Amino acid sequence: MNHPPAAQNFREQQAGSLQTGDHLLLPDGERSAEIHSVEVENDDFGTPAIVLATLTGGGMLRIAAGSSVRIAGPQPASDQPGPDGSPLTAPKTVAPKDKALENSAGKDGSPNASDAGTPLQVLENPGGGAAVPAAPAAVVVPPLPATTPAVIGPSADDLALIPEPAGTPESVVEAVAEAHPDSVGVLLLADKLVKGINTKSGSCLKDLSDLAHELFIMLKDPDAALTVADLLNVLPFDGNPGRWASVEASLALSTYICRQTGQKDRAAVYEKLLRARENQETDAFKARMQARVRQRSLNEPNLYDKEIFRSMDNSNHEAEREWRRLRLESLLFLRAHGGSQTINAGELERRIANELESVRA
Repeated sequence: MNHPPAAQNFREQQAGSLQTGDHLLLPDGERSAEIHSVEVENDDFGTPAIVLATLTGGGMLRIAAGSSVRIAGPQPASDQPGPDGSPLTAPKTVAPKDKALENSAGKDGSPNASDAGTPLQVLENPGGGAAVPAAPAAVVVPPLPATTPAVIGPSADDLALIPEPAGTPESVVEAVAEAHPDSVGVLLLADKLVKGINTKSGSCLKDLSDLAHELFIMLKDPDAALTVADLLNVLPFDGNPGRWASVEASLALSTYICRQTGQKDRAAVYEKLLRARENQETDAFKARMQARVRQRSLNEPNLYDKEIFRSMDNSNHEAEREWRRLRLESLLFLRAHGGSQTINAGELERRIANELESVRA
């Protein structure tokens, strides 16, 4: 641990943005220490709650994620006075050089286009002249901020790979039912859907998703399953996780079917649609925390082992089949994400094939 530099060499930031290598002012206000590693604990609702900062040389600090802390670093350039005591203008970005920092302004004093977005900064005289090299603090090298994730989604060309429905959604369902007149499962679902499909109704979306799964799993009709699933696949996330769960299941099924039938480009479109919701958060800190929660759920999926074994012990084959169908949906969801850190894509393919055989038996 070190004695802190002058107070003006510390700046405030949110505890949730702490990074390895930051020099943190300790609670006593008299010493500082370098951060060796940072971990974040979420509350029971998945919201970042506690930041665990392990210090170089030993020790750990527990900090509320929303607290303000002080770390070593220069004050913002706009707060530093110029030679005449007046504030300097906003920093002008310049490209960093390997041997020395050079002023890359054009003849008119404006920055070159190639300099935009680089991490090094040099302060400019208010009069528009050469850069002021007076104080060492004039050159600021801030820590690299966490990048804001781009909202990634399919393009118009991608969406063109998904065929338009032949008629109204109700007529699509009716045609599928007519093609499978002996399937009780299909007929029961179709009877409800042909009366009117409301995409704002969670139960309606669930029936469509169940119909697509029934067609593929039990009737081995991937084409009809894709036709029904596409009624859901093009729906955007409307902010309701309950309704979106049916769309997710449909997209995961469609991804698997397309990969099994060699339609890799179309499968990639479904994967983009499936992940579009995951890339909507524009706050870097929240996006990073959500990504960690999402990865944990992929690493520890609910595969309904206890429920399946209980049904087997009770010789309840119908209940076992329903639990295995839920397990299959979980595996398809994992496969659409390319696997996880605990189950790779190859292992998922094997498990999906096993579950399909068990459910169809």
